Amino acid sequence: MITGLASAMAVMLTTPWTAALMLIGTLTGIIVGAIPGLSGGMLIALSLPITFYFHPVDAVALLISMYVGSVSGGLITAALLRIPGAPANVMTTLDAYPIAAGGEPRRALGLGIYASFVGGLVGWVALYLFTEPLSVLALRFGPFDYFALTMTALVLIVTVSKGTMLKGLIAGVLGMLVAIPGIDPSSGRLRLTGGQHWLESGFDILPVLVGVFAISQVIVLATRHSDHATVIETGLGPVFLRTRQWARHWVNLLRSSALGTIIGILPGIGASIGSVVSYAAAKAFSRTPERFGKGSEEGVIASEAANNATVGGALIPLIAIGIPGSVIDAILIGALAAHSLQPGPLLFTQNVDVVWAMIAACLIANVLMFIAMIFLAGPIAKLASVPRHYLVPIVSAFCVVGVFAAHNSMTDVWVMLGFGVLGYLLEKAEYPLAPFVIGLVIAPIAEANLRSGLMASGGDAFEIFRHPIAVVCLIAAAVMLLWPLIARLFSSRTFRARSNGEV
Repeated sequence: MITGLASAMAVMLTTPWTAALMLIGTLTGIIVGAIPGLSGGMLIALSLPITFYFHPVDAVALLISMYVGSVSGGLITAALLRIPGAPANVMTTLDAYPIAAGGEPRRALGLGIYASFVGGLVGWVALYLFTEPLSVLALRFGPFDYFALTMTALVLIVTVSKGTMLKGLIAGVLGMLVAIPGIDPSSGRLRLTGGQHWLESGFDILPVLVGVFAISQVIVLATRHSDHATVIETGLGPVFLRTRQWARHWVNLLRSSALGTIIGILPGIGASIGSVVSYAAAKAFSRTPERFGKGSEEGVIASEAANNATVGGALIPLIAIGIPGSVIDAILIGALAAHSLQPGPLLFTQNVDVVWAMIAACLIANVLMFIAMIFLAGPIAKLASVPRHYLVPIVSAFCVVGVFAAHNSMTDVWVMLGFGVLGYLLEKAEYPLAPFVIGLVIAPIAEANLRSGLMASGGDAFEIFRHPIAVVCLIAAAVMLLWPLIARLFSSRTFRARSNGEV
């Protein structure tokens, strides 16, 4: 393990092109994360067409650097504008902005930057230690095990998505339906094409992702009334903290980082939930819980350490099992597929150089993020006040050019625009996009494994109940789906018992 990591880091740091890509990726990730309305998912989706012409190692280096930078960049606007740059920074806003507004913007940024770095390192350590053992374990999984695991991942993201579970379930099923048109992988026959030749190869994942993540946000930006925001001034100097100003929070740092890593590993949950859970834990263990929401250093550290730790955690199931740990990881699966790479246990045996490149890029990007945020947080903050009418045409042009250039097809552009409108309407109606994207990505995996299992068992669907891993996953999925109903039934019975004087 050490040899593979050291070799990958040496190659990536001594190859000027790869090193430059990681620097560019980290900086653009931070900038996009710091601009309200833009997101890391949008940036990575827009960058996919560019990576088609790169070596796979260079492609993953660029995209993972963007991933790390975008999660961290949202801290800047959360602290200085009271606007979270990304959903993962919502909890940061509660305490970082009061500290900044109280005359200490550099301290607010410094606490978040140092916590982000520690959280990123803890997540990376878990990525380094657990990815290969998990991939070895995954080699023992059968087709039914993989099918049950993908279904559990979809149910998990549905249950934790914003809004009602029903809306999350509908969005997930809609994403799975989008993956069906095209050629049946088992029989080779066309299905659900409606006689349209352009649908014979199905919906390409690139225009769908760019439409859902980028075009939908362009529409949101174009329809937003406010055109600029006022940023709290921080000056242009580096943001340094003395060791005693942040090291005294080491227990909170490690606890929040560990929680973020664990939540990141769970398929489909992502940084937002990790931030919320760690913030709640920090408040529960704090000696001054009344300070939370009013400028608590512990709150800033808990939120930022956790959301950055989820990056390393979320990459573990992606690399080892081929299951996306977050929405951005679902996009990364699309990037790997574009280079004919299949995430999962075989990736360690067939493309080990790409695996170690991903792990090394995560560490290097965290270091680059820390340095960039320390020295450039002030100047980057000014970009957050860029008027929306400048952003809309620039992002739109990148979307159209990027999608068209991938296959020189205007059909892809129309598909992108169509899914952009769909994504906007889903968000407008408060249907979460995460289940839609996860459903789109895991549907082919689930179908392929289900059919393989049925073929091996001679069409006996009950064979799935003879596989312990599959049974555990299906039970977990059923419990998560039925839990709200069970909880409501239990609470109503308890209420009636208390009303009758039985309790």
